[in-house]
Amino acid sequence: MTSYQAHYHTAMTDPETFWLEQAQQLPWFQLPGKALEQLSANRYRWFGDGRLNCSYLALDQHVAAGRGEQNALIYDSPVTNTQQCYTYSQLLQQVEQCAGAMQQLGVTTGDRVVIYMPMIPEAVIAMLAVARLGAIHSVVFGGFAAHELAIRIDDASPKLIISASCGIEVTKVIPYKPLLDKALTLASHQPVASLIVQRAQLAAELQPGRDHDWHQALASAQPAKAVPVASDHPLYILYTSGTTGKPKGVVRDHGGYAVALNYSMAAIYNVQAGDVFFAASDVGWVVGHSYIVYGPLIAGCTTVLYEGKPVMTPDAGAFWRLCQQYRAKVLFAAPTAFRAIRKDDPDAQLLQDYDLSVLECIFMAGERLDPATYDWTTEKTGKPVVDHWWQTETGWPICANLMGIEPLPVKPGSSSVPVPGFCIEVLDDAGRVLPANQQGNIAIKLPLPPGCLQTIWGNDERFEAGYLSNFPGYYSSGDGGYIDEDGYVFIMGRTDDVINVAGHRLSTGEMEEIIARHPAVAECCVIGIADALKGQLPFGLVMVKNGSAISPEQLEQELVAMVREDIGAVACFKQAKIVQKLPKTRSGKILRKVLREIADGKTPQVPSTIEDPSCLEEIRMHLP
Repeated sequence: MTSYQAHYHTAMTDPETFWLEQAQQLPWFQLPGKALEQLSANRYRWFGDGRLNCSYLALDQHVAAGRGEQNALIYDSPVTNTQQCYTYSQLLQQVEQCAGAMQQLGVTTGDRVVIYMPMIPEAVIAMLAVARLGAIHSVVFGGFAAHELAIRIDDASPKLIISASCGIEVTKVIPYKPLLDKALTLASHQPVASLIVQRAQLAAELQPGRDHDWHQALASAQPAKAVPVASDHPLYILYTSGTTGKPKGVVRDHGGYAVALNYSMAAIYNVQAGDVFFAASDVGWVVGHSYIVYGPLIAGCTTVLYEGKPVMTPDAGAFWRLCQQYRAKVLFAAPTAFRAIRKDDPDAQLLQDYDLSVLECIFMAGERLDPATYDWTTEKTGKPVVDHWWQTETGWPICANLMGIEPLPVKPGSSSVPVPGFCIEVLDDAGRVLPANQQGNIAIKLPLPPGCLQTIWGNDERFEAGYLSNFPGYYSSGDGGYIDEDGYVFIMGRTDDVINVAGHRLSTGEMEEIIARHPAVAECCVIGIADALKGQLPFGLVMVKNGSAISPEQLEQELVAMVREDIGAVACFKQAKIVQKLPKTRSGKILRKVLREIADGKTPQVPSTIEDPSCLEEIRMHLP
């Protein structure tokens, strides 16, 4: 098959043959004889009779094939002035030791391990070591506050937590251990032990009996072999914000995920074993899981782990330096990274200092790629830029331009065409399929292809209710958009109140819960407003209680501090304005969509059910 249409048609009409062929590209301990099984009305299983291990696929298979001296992981940290390479043999040895250390601490197949780490090699080693034992890792982004970490600890109930003494943001050292200690005081569940990487920039105080030094534990451990697990055995739990404020733990399997990622590396990203792949993300997010760790390593690539920013470490030429120095074939980052580069270096003068001749393609995802950023990046780099759309829940792209199969013409503003395996339709609210160019709910016909979420950790009911009940027979993406007459998909935004801040999905409902705790606040609303750099920023509108004497400036300052304490700086919550009334329907529902449209400079269609239309004028004055 050499064309996109051939791949897509075969995946749709004969998924059994198509996906078994993809599965056979990997070294299973027990090769599956069947691709797809239907377990219930809405539930499916991929490669159910197969046995494998993602850690083995990422490391052992390449060493066994004689490629142990190839670089597997390149660590580049301008914030610590460190550069370090690990060959496949070296990375395997570290992962074996880490898995052995975890075994000594009692971790076994099926146990959960929370990883709360900065972008250091030990984070990758820890993930692969957990997978090696058939345990289940849950990586929590290092920027999250103690409160958020505690919620995830209680939900995943880990036997072990792996962390580091500190993280580094540009020039600031952030102590992680005090955040972890505070989270454990807030959490009901208590792990058996923790494993701590002591960094040179700041040593942590270890609690005797509970905390163990990473280097000492690995030095005394016996190396552990990869444990064969069933294809549908959980590989990891990755939390994504829900509109209720309670995080949802997306569960991913070993088998389907490995097959999907391996297919995507060649078909979408056009890379093969030995190529260098640079995904500028964080291991705490789905891009980090799929395309810093598992995807590139399973495919035998060299992956770049970057502890730095697109700007300020030291300048807006950072990505270009990395691409030249390590001869990256692919660069993958969120559009917000390129907006930051453009803001600091609008004429791309720093780009002239670097040779990008090896770089073949730039991929962007995590939020909608606006045409201005697309145009700037293509013009300044001279490279193809691919906007592709996917979600934490799917684990790999839903829509993309398949650069390794047949690159198609680009339509700025579109995330291209459905990836083979994804049957995308646009539905109205009643579940009827809409014609081309008509905007509605983006839904994916069941069964989902391999690699997508199996369920929500510990909550099958929430999985069914949140994703499968709105449109029977479909996975509801929660995004709105349309498909044009050529089959190109245009994603226009979320249909719920989750906002996208620099590629991070954050719940406005969760922020509202925090703001409402302030003693002066009677009622509040948080909306996402467009931001040229980060895509969206949260903006708070607050009604204060009668008789409250707090000044608007002090209230804003305190609310900003509360959100930062509970969610972390990643929320970028910086504005909260006092209003006399919030626009509501007569039934009491706040008209958030109307507020968003006003903030975006549009003329909203104000429903007749609004209780007091005059309040919109006051709010318009407060919005940026």
